[in-house]
Amino acid sequence: MIDSDAIDWDAPDWEHPARRAGQLSNAIVARGAKDEWLALFAPDASIEDPVGPSVLDPEGKGHHGTEEISKFWDAHVGMIEKFHFHVTDSFANGPSCANVARITTTLPDGTTMAIDCILIYTVDDQGLIKSLRAHWEPDRAFATIAKPGS
Repeated sequence: MIDSDAIDWDAPDWEHPARRAGQLSNAIVARGAKDEWLALFAPDASIEDPVGPSVLDPEGKGHHGTEEISKFWDAHVGMIEKFHFHVTDSFANGPSCANVARITTTLPDGTTMAIDCILIYTVDDQGLIKSLRAHWEPDRAFATIAKPGS
């Protein structure tokens, strides 16, 4: 398990390449280290966050390759001031790991949002992330938005 104040890991933790990639991804995102995060991905990797069409990805095609994943960071990850990951379960099989989590985000103005999700990481033979598929419902997450003092 990655030692981070931003992660509560209450799930199975035996060694698995995809589980390790997910843990590293969470820790690096929480630190705001874009270049380190991008280095976790294979050059032809894809991210679907969330899976399917949404306000974050109207066509639901995901983000493919380093350049698109970098733009995804800039548009959706980099704007977050603070992340907290609470992983309550983790299922590792074959090249993949599915983590059940709640991600709490905080914007610079103190606005928070909770995202209940299942994060599926699939890695290649070198342990690089080939795909990250985040299953969550934007409307459900947006309903948790809390402004400071409200």
